[in-house]
Amino acid sequence: MFLRHKLRRKDGKEHRYWSIVENRRVSGGRTVQRHVLYLGEINDSQRAAWCQTIEAFDEDGQQGRQIALFPEDRLAPTLNCDVVHVRLSGLRLHRPRQWGACALAHKDNLYRCLDRLLVHKADLFSFLQHRWKTLFGADFEVLLYDLTSTYFECDPPAAGKRRFGYSRDKRSDCVQVVIALIVTPDGLPLAYEVMAGNTSDKTTLRDFIRRIEAQYGRAQRTWVMDRGIPTEKVLAEMRASETPIQYLVGTPRGRLGQLEQNFLTKPWAQVRDAVQVKLVEQDGELYILARSGARRDKEQAMRRRRLKKLIKRVRELRQQKLTRDQLLIKLGAARKEAGPAAWRIIDIQLPDNDQVVTPETFGFKLNWQKLREARRREGSYLLRSNVTGGDPAQLWAFYLQLVEVEQAFKELKGDLAIRPIYHRTDERIEAHIFVAFLSYCLQVTLKQQLRSLAPGLTPRSVLDKMAAIQMVDVHLPTTDGRTVILSRHTEPEMDQVILLQRLKMSLPAQPPPKVIAGDVPASS
Repeated sequence: MFLRHKLRRKDGKEHRYWSIVENRRVSGGRTVQRHVLYLGEINDSQRAAWCQTIEAFDEDGQQGRQIALFPEDRLAPTLNCDVVHVRLSGLRLHRPRQWGACALAHKDNLYRCLDRLLVHKADLFSFLQHRWKTLFGADFEVLLYDLTSTYFECDPPAAGKRRFGYSRDKRSDCVQVVIALIVTPDGLPLAYEVMAGNTSDKTTLRDFIRRIEAQYGRAQRTWVMDRGIPTEKVLAEMRASETPIQYLVGTPRGRLGQLEQNFLTKPWAQVRDAVQVKLVEQDGELYILARSGARRDKEQAMRRRRLKKLIKRVRELRQQKLTRDQLLIKLGAARKEAGPAAWRIIDIQLPDNDQVVTPETFGFKLNWQKLREARRREGSYLLRSNVTGGDPAQLWAFYLQLVEVEQAFKELKGDLAIRPIYHRTDERIEAHIFVAFLSYCLQVTLKQQLRSLAPGLTPRSVLDKMAAIQMVDVHLPTTDGRTVILSRHTEPEMDQVILLQRLKMSLPAQPPPKVIAGDVPASS
């Protein structure tokens, strides 16, 4: 990088504009100069009427003041402000840092404010409801509810919420906390809660419904959740509630066997391309059997691959010289790898306790009835709701929106890097997650804006592109031993300019300069 100036004459006055440029090699072996930083005009004129002044912060006097900058080789006229002669030959660039993607706060600043955050949690939830409604016209008649966990790589604590439990991250060796999250069908987060790591999913719904009613009042809402969350007792309470609490919940396929005869007499209704549904009402509830062609193809491919691998493994075991106990251990490992869906399709013949393991005493065969049953149910979802008389297409669409919660968890653990968490007290842990939740709210806001203003772009792609804009500190030493510091963001390139225009955004004004006594060490 180097300093370059351009001379312009206007109304008999000579203007000199300074910039920092860099050489860049392009195709064909050519070298071009790219404009990196615009520093503006440094006065050339000796006429007081034409002199430009800027507002700068004087650290000695701790106040703002007007100054006029002149190069060291120009005489300055008498002015009603501070005149500063700068040595352009001594210009230096300090602290280049990423700026365009987000304004990064120093981690120590975040740590210092953690203890003050949690008291604002309820106010934040109320603010979000108003904000989502104002920005995106969101409604809150349907709430998507799901849970995840995040782990800590540390020794188990003696008390607190960090506990061993069912790990969705496949890290059962680590203590964890459980995070419950509520979002709208558009993926807008509304509320969350942090619970002990050994909390069972089935014990969370009742308390969360009470929290939402206390926060936003009682209303006719539809809760959409996966099958492992509600219990029969909680569903009965929701049906019997004075203010109707509606639900749409996934149901295990095993229950399909109890209702299969009822579904056989019902016609299929097409709700969208490659998706059909059947409806059965029973005991005040509506059961929705949905069949997706795309999901069926995916499940068939998974089942065939796992079943093929399982059969290959069992055949290998038949040729090995094993004791019965060794065989049982290896079969257990094969079952775990194949999964219960593939394992139940084969019938295993085991040797008796006093028999030697040979191909004659140990064998297997396909269970054709269970295979046909698996084929018939592949690609099918069984949903359960107390919204009787509802549109099946809409109910199906609501359930598919659960992927918005799953996507939220992926972004919290991926792009937003909620881990690692090093805090040891529950208050600091919850405050850390509070900051991650705020970050997700900002990311969702950008995602919603991109849908209408720049379809096809993701928040990650936008942040990656804007991250190329940096902030640097330009140090200009003066002839009287002081230093003028200009903090400047680099000029956006054409693709970044176009993106800002599409998003109807503009970069903020460059920060005001500072004047400090003495020179600044190169490491600052």
